Amino acid sequence: MTESQSSNPIVLFDGICNLCNTSVRFLLAYNKKANLLFCPLQSAMANKILDDLNWKGERLNSLIFIEEEQIYTKSEAVFRISTHLIYPWKAIYHFRHLPKGFCDWIYDKIAQNRYAWFGKKSSCMIPKPDWKNRFL
Repeated sequence: MTESQSSNPIVLFDGICNLCNTSVRFLLAYNKKANLLFCPLQSAMANKILDDLNWKGERLNSLIFIEEEQIYTKSEAVFRISTHLIYPWKAIYHFRHLPKGFCDWIYDKIAQNRYAWFGKKSSCMIPKPDWKNRFL
C-alpha cells in the first residue's frame, strides 16, 4: 500500500456479493472527491490491512470501513462512508442518531440474506480501467 493509499479511507467489501458490488459501483459514482479506496475482503491485501490493524473480529460478515486507522463495521461503517458522498446521499449520516442496536439489526438482516436476495458471483469483480486506481 502506498502512503497516499494508507491515508485514504478504505472500504473492505464482500467481493462475490452482488449487493456489495452494486454498492461499490454506487460509492464510486457518488464519491466525487474520489478519496475512497476499495478492496475485496477475500483478498490477501484485505487480510494484510486487517492484520496490520490487529483486527480480531470476523472478516466476511460485515462491510468494514477503515478511516484514520479506526475500524468501523455494520451500520456504523455505512454511516461513516456516507460522509464521503455528495448530497443527498451524505444525509444518510444523520440516521446514526437512531439506536445502534436497531440499525445493526437491520444491517444484519440484509447481510444474512444478501446472497438469497441479490445473488453472488463465482469470483470478485474486475474494476473498469478508470476505477483501477481506486482498488487495492
